[in-house]
Amino acid sequence: MKKQNTPKKTFGQRLNQEGVAGYILVLPFIFGFLAFTAIPMAMSLGFSFTEYNILETPEFIGFENYIDMFQDPKFVNTFLVTIRYVIFSVPLRLLMALMIAMLLVKSTKLSGFYRAVFYLPSIIGSSVAVAVLWKKMFESNGVINGLLGLVGLPDDTAWLGGEKTAMFTLIVLAVWQFGSSMLIFLAGLKQIPVSLYEAATVDGANGVKKFFKITLPLLTPTIFFNLINQLISGFMAFTQSYVITQGKPRESTLFYSVYLYQNSFTYGKLGYGCAMAWFMTIFVGLLTLLIFKTQNKWVYYES
Repeated sequence: MKKQNTPKKTFGQRLNQEGVAGYILVLPFIFGFLAFTAIPMAMSLGFSFTEYNILETPEFIGFENYIDMFQDPKFVNTFLVTIRYVIFSVPLRLLMALMIAMLLVKSTKLSGFYRAVFYLPSIIGSSVAVAVLWKKMFESNGVINGLLGLVGLPDDTAWLGGEKTAMFTLIVLAVWQFGSSMLIFLAGLKQIPVSLYEAATVDGANGVKKFFKITLPLLTPTIFFNLINQLISGFMAFTQSYVITQGKPRESTLFYSVYLYQNSFTYGKLGYGCAMAWFMTIFVGLLTLLIFKTQNKWVYYES
């Protein structure tokens, strides 16, 4: 008996089948993105033009929420407080991450252990438990004052009671969470060719010149990436202010996100809260766009 030859599938048929399989594989992500990101964002944009308290039907009021924002002294204050926090915390965190990354770039037997130890705060740093612990450490009778007393320094500082010192504790917590940036810097440092350092050594360059002439320029794409991520993360900071200081003293540590939360769920002004969320989204988007536009002046790409 002659074997029946099965017809070969054309390229178009195979491509069509692969396309269907691809859509099936990405369907969970598409569903999750629509259900938990795109649709909620569209709804919040609509609610930002309404007076809405969850319990009652939204009432369209146009741009009134956006107008009220700029007439709200508390809104302006929380916005400036958040900017101040970002200005100090983000550069210090990146600087600390780069310093530690340069110390760990050389592989040793304990490199993996040290990297895990330094990365751990980034995993648990935003948790409520760590925030409570941090609050206890900086209380008047906490560990920090106890350690200062042991070395003969003043041990009665009210860290969470002063406007400047309270913000300082939140910035220190942010700097302590440098682990994720450190790992990215480590990856960037390992991509720099060793031959460049060898050539610089032959030419008589010392460590400082190698850093500023080789390491820093070739690391600018990594710095750019970390800067964008940490800026966005800084403007989203919530747990530190909400748990550790509750915005005190005199709202000097009341972050924008905490005030947004208060308006939405404590005061029942969800429409106003949505307007605040979209204002911050637009602001961070414009700031990110500005940084992208300036990258050709300071970011070095080998290509």
